[in-house]
Amino acid sequence: MVPHSHSHSQSSAEVEPVAVVGGIVASELLDLTDDPAVLESEGWWVVIAPFEGDPHFARFGRRRPTSGIPRSAAPWRGPAPSAWVSSLDRDGFAQRVEHIRSLIGDGDVYQVNLTRRMSAPLPPDASMLALGAALARANPAPYAATIELPGIRIASASPELFLSRSGQTVRSSPIKGTTAPGVPFTSKDQAENVMIVDLVRNDLGRVCEPGSIEVPALLTTEDHPGLTHLVSTVEGTLRPDMGWAELLDATFPAGSITGAPKIAAMHTIAELEPVSRGMYCGAVGWVDADRCIGELNVAIRTFWVEDDHLCFGTGGAITWDSTAADEWAETELKAAHLISIASSDGVVARQ
Repeated sequence: MVPHSHSHSQSSAEVEPVAVVGGIVASELLDLTDDPAVLESEGWWVVIAPFEGDPHFARFGRRRPTSGIPRSAAPWRGPAPSAWVSSLDRDGFAQRVEHIRSLIGDGDVYQVNLTRRMSAPLPPDASMLALGAALARANPAPYAATIELPGIRIASASPELFLSRSGQTVRSSPIKGTTAPGVPFTSKDQAENVMIVDLVRNDLGRVCEPGSIEVPALLTTEDHPGLTHLVSTVEGTLRPDMGWAELLDATFPAGSITGAPKIAAMHTIAELEPVSRGMYCGAVGWVDADRCIGELNVAIRTFWVEDDHLCFGTGGAITWDSTAADEWAETELKAAHLISIASSDGVVARQ
């Protein structure tokens, strides 16, 4: 039995609840709760955790395998390219980069992820399943997810694994360091990544068996549409008295999208970013409580609906070596391909 499940009103524009995640299409919503204890109970759950605020755990009655491309009754029709606005302009972003560099100079932090939100009015009949399908075709991603729930509408093309669990084995694969294809990584990229690996080791160490934390992959290269990333993997063995709730409490939000030290970086983010991150930099994924397995992404390269607007976040890690111009360019690079897909008007994909 699921504690304090919530019911939501559903507008006529919303479709039946559905989730396309982890190679599964799930329908027939049974439960929607904010209690992480359900992940240790029974059933197959979709996990939706915004950067701030309560998580949501949804259990569905029907599941079937999928190719990963959501089926949509209508083509995606998104906002006009000119309709997008940013929560920070170039000057505001630059001022915040310099502020973070001054904090680093004072020894308060080593690295802070600075982000901005892009948003545009959402056409009233827009379907996230259609956007999910467009993203799957034009920007396939290993941890993609499309969610249509009452009040929760997400289309994610995340390349990043936040957490996977198989029994007591847990793994995280932070991405830190981004460049255009064929452009070499800098020493800054490598330093960023190693800092976050140390942070993830520390986070997992709070719930894992002493001595079990390993780094099986350090500074490997992954290619994604229009981008190349540096990725590392940290894994460990959960202590017998630890479950999903403790694991999430110890590790969320992901170190790769906060900074180091994490608590100080989070305070700086709250102080400097003019709007909340919403779903951006949270986590989306699935947990099979019966089999004690699951996989959650870091909700980057992710669209979500808020106040009748389609929203998208973009950002990057600020370190002492950062320049405002380079960091702004990186946020543009990360956003360009995906915003072009979401701005297409009835076009399935733009390569």
